[in-house]
Amino acid sequence: MTTGTALLIAATQTLRAAGVDDAARDARVLLAHVLDIDRSRLTLVLPDEVGPDTVAAFKRAVSARASRQPVAQITGRRAFYGRDFIVTGDVLDPRPDTELLVDTALSVPFETLLDLGTGSGCILLTLLAERPGTRGQGVDLSRAALTVAGANARAVQVADRAVFREGSWFDAIADDARFDLIVSNPPYISDDEMAALAPDVRNWEPHLALTPGGDGLAAYRQITARAPSYLTQGGHLMVEIGAGQGAAVKGLFQDAGFTGIQVLKDLAGHDRVITATWPFAPV
Repeated sequence: MTTGTALLIAATQTLRAAGVDDAARDARVLLAHVLDIDRSRLTLVLPDEVGPDTVAAFKRAVSARASRQPVAQITGRRAFYGRDFIVTGDVLDPRPDTELLVDTALSVPFETLLDLGTGSGCILLTLLAERPGTRGQGVDLSRAALTVAGANARAVQVADRAVFREGSWFDAIADDARFDLIVSNPPYISDDEMAALAPDVRNWEPHLALTPGGDGLAAYRQITARAPSYLTQGGHLMVEIGAGQGAAVKGLFQDAGFTGIQVLKDLAGHDRVITATWPFAPV
């Protein structure tokens, strides 16, 4: 007889041997997934016998994680800001740090918003869900990513207020479009930093969404230079940044003419979000 407890012990050992940081946690997440139960109930069912099909499915999931495939890609889901989002290898795995960008966006008024490099759509769709009556557009260069974002829009039940466009940054947006809020978590990892990424990220997540190459600042140069043409007066631009990029990206905001520029830190004390306002025209 194979029990959940036995599976969990063996899986934890396998994942530790593969160098997975939080092996016990990941083993529990994967077991709850294949059992199709909430993780909060896992302890209750661990003594129970597990059928052969479930054992086989769990071993496949553990093998995938041992090869450093991200848990969210294996389960197909990631929780973000209290909602579950579909995740595939075509989009970045939503990170808790990005919730600071959402919190910051929700601190200002907006009726229309634009999410550049939307990926899974987690930022755009969360903001629409939290602010009923608002409307937004999401842009991405990857058609596959936009397919995921569209599925997430339907799952979060905001598809009637979200439009997705394929293209590079503002090239996909009508020239006369204006937004109260523009947000982005663009690729920002430099060439030098890519080699140091954990294999879970470097080998499994889309490089298009991770790095623009070079010094990692190319997306911010494009966004800060062109955003003023698409913002309403008094509108806000907010971007997620990498640790150590605060001063450089703040300088780009200043050069573009933004005011009220703030560099916000995440819970680890790293620069994480820059927010600024496009000023009202002089009367």
